[in-house]
Amino acid sequence: MKKIVIALAAVLSFASCNEILELTPTSSVTEDAVWKDPALVTAYHTELYNAIQHGFRDWNAWQAKAIDEVYPAVNWGPGSFQWGLLSVDNVDNSLYYWTTGYRYLRRINIFLDRIETIEVEVPDKERLIAEAKFIKAWIYFTLTYRFGSCVLLDEYYTLEEAPNQRFSRSTFDQCVAEIERLLAEAFPDLPKTYTSTSSNFGRASQDVIKALQSRMYLYWASPLYNPTNDRAKWQKAADAALDFMTSTGDTYQLYPDYRELFILMPGAENKEYIFGRNFTKTNGHNAPMDNLNRRFEAYGGWNGAGGPSFNLVADYEMQANGMRAYNWVDGELVPNLESGIDPQNPYAGRDPRMDASIIHQGTVYRGATFEMWVASDDQSFGWDSYRQSPDNPRSHHVLKKFMPDIEQQPLLSWQETCVIPWPYFRLAEIYANYAEAMFELGDEATCREYLNRIRARVQMPPIPATETGEALRARIQNERRVEFAFEEHRWIDVRRWKIAEITENRNIYGMDIIRDATTGVDTYRPVVLLEKGGRFLPKMYLLPIRRDEIRKNSEADGGPSTLQQTPGWEND
Repeated sequence: MKKIVIALAAVLSFASCNEILELTPTSSVTEDAVWKDPALVTAYHTELYNAIQHGFRDWNAWQAKAIDEVYPAVNWGPGSFQWGLLSVDNVDNSLYYWTTGYRYLRRINIFLDRIETIEVEVPDKERLIAEAKFIKAWIYFTLTYRFGSCVLLDEYYTLEEAPNQRFSRSTFDQCVAEIERLLAEAFPDLPKTYTSTSSNFGRASQDVIKALQSRMYLYWASPLYNPTNDRAKWQKAADAALDFMTSTGDTYQLYPDYRELFILMPGAENKEYIFGRNFTKTNGHNAPMDNLNRRFEAYGGWNGAGGPSFNLVADYEMQANGMRAYNWVDGELVPNLESGIDPQNPYAGRDPRMDASIIHQGTVYRGATFEMWVASDDQSFGWDSYRQSPDNPRSHHVLKKFMPDIEQQPLLSWQETCVIPWPYFRLAEIYANYAEAMFELGDEATCREYLNRIRARVQMPPIPATETGEALRARIQNERRVEFAFEEHRWIDVRRWKIAEITENRNIYGMDIIRDATTGVDTYRPVVLLEKGGRFLPKMYLLPIRRDEIRKNSEADGGPSTLQQTPGWEND
């Protein structure tokens, strides 16, 4: 039996200079104390769920800053992606899951080893083992889609063993096979489902495994991971989505109110969420104070760095006819006048998901009317303009999705934590996954049917049967963009589709509202806030491993590292 020591603080944790090993010589609770006490074993296991990261972790973990959903006013953290500054020396940001992944893989491997030999009676032992295998599969999935492949690890090492260990990445196919094996082993010992009203909502279930398989097989069928466009992979993606829908019947349904869906309290009936992270006042988050603007003494994403871009706003269609409100022409956003858009009233008549997700000039939220204007004589400005405070986003848009109304949270302050849940999987994603896979298999009618199910919720017109081929593919991509805005889909979507060299090289726009100092009439003018100019390079489709982690896996005599760098980053 391996001798280890376990640190138990607010949570059970390990730290290490080697991210794959994750070892520490310090301890506050010994090995024997943990594995002889069922309560400590359960606490150890419950903490493993922190490996499944949510989007409310902190202001600098907001993934939207790394993608064209947001104007990143700062060029570090996730903002380094949009500024084109990502390198093997500064990749350690919220998307760099390597450190977190291997920290938790070690903990899971310890758990799976010790749970089989402990003498105390642990309630629901088989379920706990299955959940640990699910979490391990989640970690491998995340590492694989972000880095292209990873190190598969079933062992954990003592301090004495660690100096002699070197690691190599498995192939992509080996990683996929291991994820499939873990999910297959976990599946029989999990309950079918946990509803949102259950105290166990947020734990793994059979339905959650099927939702993960739907996402995973869709990713693996996409161009980034399927360069030969193997049709069998698209069929597997379609089958996984269909299997989820047929096996769950009417257990899950689209929630009727899109805005309300994202501000329901933990424990509320919500048949759309399949898997999510609930919070309490004790372990709640500060997403409202991180993302709202100075009107609420909040930080707007920290120094205004979380303001939604006009690029995103422009992609919400016109509600009356489903046409694009703006088009990209020679690298510029140009109003599509045929759609009926009024460039001097640009937020009117749009897809209702825009107003449900984004605060803009004239929005009424929590009893306040937002004013982002600046006077033409430059002598006055609205309370919500960037001129009023650097914590008012320069894009002149503020996040509304996930932000509580007064009914959910009467007081907004740094001392008042928010408990609004984070969604990992919801039914709309399964519909979108199925639509995309069926499109790639040539069944455009079914594709439109499932996209239209999503659109019908917000009274958007159905996609007409005349829309086919590349035009329909563009609809699929745009539907995911607006339906799942700020839910951590966009970063991987544009990469797996291999369109990031287009979308991530477009300038980032905001909206200026100039109020005539004499007449009081507002003029709306999209403004370039960040010139991309080819900042996204092909190697950026996958993340690099930090330079120091590669070096730690070099041979003792200074030979080459056994840990392979992500292709394209070797000479960085």
